[in-house]
Amino acid sequence: MSVDEDNITEPAVRRWATAHSPRLGELMTALVRRLHDFSREVRLTEDEWAAAIAWLTAAGQTSDDKRQELILTSDVLGLSTLVVQLNNRFGPRATPATVLGPFHIDGSPTAPYGFDMADGIEGTTLFFTGRVTDIEGKPLPGAVLDVWQADADGAYEAQLPEVDEARLRAKYRTREDGSYCIRTIAPRGYAIPMDGPVGDLMRRTDISHFRPAHVHFLIDEPGYRKLTTHLFQEGGPYLDSDVVFGTRDALITPFTERPPGPAPDGSTLETAYLQAEYDFVLQPG
Repeated sequence: MSVDEDNITEPAVRRWATAHSPRLGELMTALVRRLHDFSREVRLTEDEWAAAIAWLTAAGQTSDDKRQELILTSDVLGLSTLVVQLNNRFGPRATPATVLGPFHIDGSPTAPYGFDMADGIEGTTLFFTGRVTDIEGKPLPGAVLDVWQADADGAYEAQLPEVDEARLRAKYRTREDGSYCIRTIAPRGYAIPMDGPVGDLMRRTDISHFRPAHVHFLIDEPGYRKLTTHLFQEGGPYLDSDVVFGTRDALITPFTERPPGPAPDGSTLETAYLQAEYDFVLQPG
């Protein structure tokens, strides 16, 4: 068969429909159709095709065990958040999910109630307190909150080559009443990495490359849907222009200033601190 720009799509689709897995066949045939339709719609040139291949190659070469430029690509295109929403259709009472992000590290140390995971790191003291419950309000004792965040300069552990131990990340377990207490420092909003192919592309637009200040939480409790989410500081910058589309109204919470004195972890502080109160509600699964 002699192919041309009008008839090449169908034989390409038929070839990929021979995939041994029905799901792979569904994915690949849909992808081929949309790639062909896109190319026809924009009249893709050979130079543009070559530039796209070079860009993808550079994105792969930029990635390593601490940085994933292709995940970042998915994030800024809104694809990561779209996939999260498609796969985490929780009920209205459950805490909404957001993107995992590129900086989660497996194997964070376990921490007792009120442990300071920012010990020795400069910043404004911040406590997270609340409960973990199901959608009926039943407390979930022993639930593990895997927590990680950027520091007061907007840097994650994975971005600091001189750091060789856990930094601003820990796993906390709820008490019998489902309550938890996390001591840390207030994070700062930050720019996504702009020194790679994603940054090069974004500098050709007016898209903001900043994320609002937030702390990540992952709760994977047996019998419930895994929750990957953030909490954002109310009133902070970039809430309406989050570069990875991760902000949800239900996840924006006040970081309330408290006076010196008794703190949620039972200690007494000589300086003012911040406290964010939030109850995580898990969807049965």
